[in-house]
Amino acid sequence: MKTLDLLAFDVGASNGRGIVGRFDGRRLTLHTVGYFENNFAQRGALCFWDYGSILGSVKDVFKKAYAQGFDPQAFGIDTWGVDYGLLDAQGALIEDPRAYRSSTDEEMHAAWALISRRELFERTGIAALNFNTVFQLYRRVMERDPALRRAQTLLFMPDLLGYSLTGEKTSEYTIASTSGLLEVHSRAFCREILSRLSIPERIFTQLVMPGALRGRLTREAAAELGAPRVPFATVGAHDTASAVAAIPGEGDFAFCSSGTWSLFGIETEEPVLSDFVYDANFANEGTVQGGYRPLKNIMGLWLIQECRRAWAGDGEKLDWEDIKAQAAQAAPLRSVVDPDHPEFYKAGDMPGKIRAYCRRTGQPEPGSVGELARCVYESLALKYRWAVERLGEMKGRPIRSLNITGGGIQNLLLNQMAADATGLPVTAGPIEGAAMGNALLQAVALGEIKNLKEARQVVRDSVETRRYEPRPGGGWDEAYARMLKNMEAAKND
Repeated sequence: MKTLDLLAFDVGASNGRGIVGRFDGRRLTLHTVGYFENNFAQRGALCFWDYGSILGSVKDVFKKAYAQGFDPQAFGIDTWGVDYGLLDAQGALIEDPRAYRSSTDEEMHAAWALISRRELFERTGIAALNFNTVFQLYRRVMERDPALRRAQTLLFMPDLLGYSLTGEKTSEYTIASTSGLLEVHSRAFCREILSRLSIPERIFTQLVMPGALRGRLTREAAAELGAPRVPFATVGAHDTASAVAAIPGEGDFAFCSSGTWSLFGIETEEPVLSDFVYDANFANEGTVQGGYRPLKNIMGLWLIQECRRAWAGDGEKLDWEDIKAQAAQAAPLRSVVDPDHPEFYKAGDMPGKIRAYCRRTGQPEPGSVGELARCVYESLALKYRWAVERLGEMKGRPIRSLNITGGGIQNLLLNQMAADATGLPVTAGPIEGAAMGNALLQAVALGEIKNLKEARQVVRDSVETRRYEPRPGGGWDEAYARMLKNMEAAKND
């Protein structure tokens, strides 16, 4: 076969990138074309994404790919989950998409008055998180939002970007599975939920599965980009689904897609809807092969990103290597927090919030940059242990290893902490897992790779991973007991 250039757009909630995966039939090499910043803006009580800026950045990267000598035979788009845009009858975007950080518990609890939390879980398999699309939409219902009344089409963020380039109005399965609106067994939008919450059924489109082509650049878009009418491939449009597709692991492994969020889970052919999964607030999101990912959303590197933003506001501008070096020098396991405590969800003064948590729980307050960073990293590693234990119970046998992918694996200190805290060997790689999975599914759509099993062999042939062995002792058991005690106490607050 001839070498294929596959253009993968991986757009996260803090930045985006365009990466060409060059596939020679056996190996896939990644070539970064361009990066861009992506931040939401507060407007009153709501946060919004600058959609024009995101789309413009995607187009700029498309042009750069050709300028750098690549010739994409397909392109695919993945983004973070749950957020969406609304189109009017003429197909125009009514307003910039709302950002999930606007969400509150109020609309979630109001929705539960009409359809209980337990029934929503049994119908969708999705964890109760206040930013789920179902609750975002019910907030609009409660507000009598004119945009929702005008809307004729809802498209999740990657589908919206694809529509702007191709004119295709469809919804990809893995991104739709994050919404809390898909019936977990039929994989269709649940009419009962829509009816009970007065969400208009008309706005939802046909679902499509990864691994096929859906349209191509419009003539207008191709002319603007100076490109041929490149095919648009259906990939795992949820970035976690694409990242997990590129996990090189085999056997009884758990995965962690590490970034702003740490998405921690396993793969199954059937959804896991037990009381245990419900009580632990795990979700059954979709996989690129049409199965399920029982997983936990852990509040990942957001905590340290927000700390860094606060330090910069105080005039202390630190790069990530500075922060990691200071964390490595700080005393171990002095103070730990639950990364998923609700007070850490909102932006603003994260160092102060961490100190307040430690003060309330009778632990030393971390003061320096190194102490705060070490607290965050160790707390994440301990929350990984919590997730591993529960995933093993769901699977019915112990997890034997942990595969971490995504930009977070560049933190070698955190990788070793994950191994030490969980007691498991950790395989780290690939860094650009979502982009690699995105490109691999493009190759599947073009008929050059047969299935996910073959795609993962390509990953093993293409990527050098790094292995971390757990080190015994170190005080992790005592710190974990402290975290569990504080998590239990928080339930009664």
